[in-house]
Amino acid sequence: MSGHSKWATIKHKKGAADAKRGQMFTKLIKEISIAARMGGGDIEGNPRLRTAVLKARGANMPKDNIDRAIKKGTGELEGVNYEELVYEAYAPGGVAIFIEVLTDNKNRAAADIRNMLTRAGGQLATAGSVSRLFKRQGIITLDGEKYTEDQIMEVAIEGGAEDVSLGGGIIEVTTAPEDFEPVLNSLENKHFETLSAEISMVPEVAVRLDTDATAKAVRLIERLEENDDVQNVYSNIDIPEGFEAD
Repeated sequence: MSGHSKWATIKHKKGAADAKRGQMFTKLIKEISIAARMGGGDIEGNPRLRTAVLKARGANMPKDNIDRAIKKGTGELEGVNYEELVYEAYAPGGVAIFIEVLTDNKNRAAADIRNMLTRAGGQLATAGSVSRLFKRQGIITLDGEKYTEDQIMEVAIEGGAEDVSLGGGIIEVTTAPEDFEPVLNSLENKHFETLSAEISMVPEVAVRLDTDATAKAVRLIERLEENDDVQNVYSNIDIPEGFEAD
């Protein structure tokens, strides 16, 4: 797991505030809605919608919330039209950041992201310069204090997972994108409760900085994540074990 992804998962595991959970659900609802709008509300016939629903299930979103989000996307319920944008950037210290946006006001989103980067000493990058540093991979996380690595490994590997690892109290299951759904289904069929499940952008090479520079990069990433227009933030920062943000 990339250091930043592990950091985010550990924070979630340790009891992210209800407001944070609500914000996460809001982002998931937007993703489900736009997937349904673009490809229809049939989960079996819409791969993007199916992936978004799997991610929502991995975050333990109630089924009613998922169904309403689909209906907003298909027009059965009133909803908002969102545009998709991608920004590639660098944080101080050369940390690569890949930012996915779903917004109903692209000018506002662009201005907010530029301002956050500028204030933190970061900068936008040319298209493709950051995305080439990542690969798509399924990432499923579980509570390492609730389950053992061996318990999860037996089911995950049988379902087609590439690897299972334990670190920082988090069990991480990695899969190829095409194997993400069967592995998640295998775990859910055995009633394992996930902390998160998504097809993520995983860095090919991680960047490790000193403590001060790491703290600055993490603060920028977390500010970006807190923005309502920002859907996902991926980075190649390697956050060392035991790191504590200010």
